[in-house]
Amino acid sequence: MGLTGKLTAQIEYKYWRRCFHEVFRYMPHEVSMSPELIQGCDLLEGDLGGVGSIIYWKYTHDGTETVAKEIVDAIAEEKEGDMMELYKKFEPTFHVDAHGDVDLVTWTFEYEKLHDDVEEPLSLLGLCINLTRHIELHHLNKKP
Repeated sequence: MGLTGKLTAQIEYKYWRRCFHEVFRYMPHEVSMSPELIQGCDLLEGDLGGVGSIIYWKYTHDGTETVAKEIVDAIAEEKEGDMMELYKKFEPTFHVDAHGDVDLVTWTFEYEKLHDDVEEPLSLLGLCINLTRHIELHHLNKKP
């Protein structure tokens, strides 16, 4: 099996699609609304939503407390942290699109494993799917 890979998942999103994007860009602290998944995030440098900003995430992955340093690049995000113990390159991205009357959140992981023994990041993709559902439910419950 190769060391490089790409995983993609699409999830239907029933709340205003811009909201999902705006939560991650301008209000990442609100992602902590799911404390069993995300325990917190701290802005280390720059402005929220700005290119060059650095955010330090604390989250639980497969029952283990994990950290990641996110550096916001022009469009994509580059991550550092616990994932770098397994992957030479790990670049998660997401976008939200309308497909007819349905909004879809698409998560994509492009990665290069350090060696063949490293598993594909399927459980981390599952965490992102769960997080998407938590954010949606949080906003649907607040809907007037």
